[in-house]
Amino acid sequence: MAGNTFGTLFRVTTAGVSHGPGYLCIIDGCPAGLELSVEDLLPDLRRRRPGQSKLTTQRDEEDVPEIWSGVFEGRTDGTPVGILFRNGDQRSGDYGDIKDKYRPGHADYTFDAKYGFRDYRGGGRSSARETVSRVAAGAVAKKLLARHGVRVLAYVKQVGDVIADVPDPASVTLEQVEATPVRCPVPDTAASMIELIDAVRKDRDSIGGVCELVATGVPAGLGEPVFDKLKADLAKALLSLPAVTAFEYGAGFAVAQMRGSACNDVFAPTAPLSTESNRHGGMLGGISSGMPIVCRVAIKPTSSIPRAQRTVTRAGEPTELLVKGRHDPCLLPRFVPMGEAMVALVLIDHLLRAQSSKL
Repeated sequence: MAGNTFGTLFRVTTAGVSHGPGYLCIIDGCPAGLELSVEDLLPDLRRRRPGQSKLTTQRDEEDVPEIWSGVFEGRTDGTPVGILFRNGDQRSGDYGDIKDKYRPGHADYTFDAKYGFRDYRGGGRSSARETVSRVAAGAVAKKLLARHGVRVLAYVKQVGDVIADVPDPASVTLEQVEATPVRCPVPDTAASMIELIDAVRKDRDSIGGVCELVATGVPAGLGEPVFDKLKADLAKALLSLPAVTAFEYGAGFAVAQMRGSACNDVFAPTAPLSTESNRHGGMLGGISSGMPIVCRVAIKPTSSIPRAQRTVTRAGEPTELLVKGRHDPCLLPRFVPMGEAMVALVLIDHLLRAQSSKL
């Protein structure tokens, strides 16, 4: 299967399915000399893992990584970093009833259309469990970025019609994000989000929302002026994650109602150069401006819901489907570290590429 590798110089390849033996992540292009251990990967993996609270799926996976290669005496050695995750709480029997039925909102039909057959156990290769590998790779990327003063942080901006007011995204702290299980940095809004998710869960349904992602300390000059624009690579990275249906940066879709005089950010006479506002979201012409990179993605409601839905069989015959298994009533809380990982992978890749852009 093609399309399992991401990046140009800092390349990440993943393999595995949700109900197989486990997942494998290979990072190629990580510079030698970076101090790296399992403990460096665990914080973000624990933020992603299932079973954190009643807001998430209750699948019980410890997600403890095993570093198989690329690290010698506690430091990366310049060779590919291989990381293994073993699945431990598969319940493949939960999916026996859907072997020949297409689940609404899933990739069942499109997998059949592409390959002629599919692994029906929990979504197989398209399962969101694949992101365990991305989060591990993202943790390595974050550690490299920190050496250059770059920080990547995401948080839940919206759940359903509950929207958090975050006037200065760049000032949000990890402590604020992690203060509640919904990972919204505004306490009162977080409480309303939790109440809404709980009500949706009791109604045997799911709900979507918006995640906002912020990168600070990004130097000006990252990105290419044509096809490999930084904004284009960020969009691809985030849209490659399960359940993401839309991407915007800076003022986003709001620019459709603006005039140029209101949309343009005026440069301020500062050193280093900056702008008085940041409607451009930290990128001009697809190249980083030095201002905080701010983008948002829309996450759809979890497609697997514990209520009967109309569907068809592989033969096109009408039938009814009741999805079993353990699923998130809202994907947003666990999406946060996934989104951070993909932004970090894009930034470290472009940072390494930028080192050859000029003398």
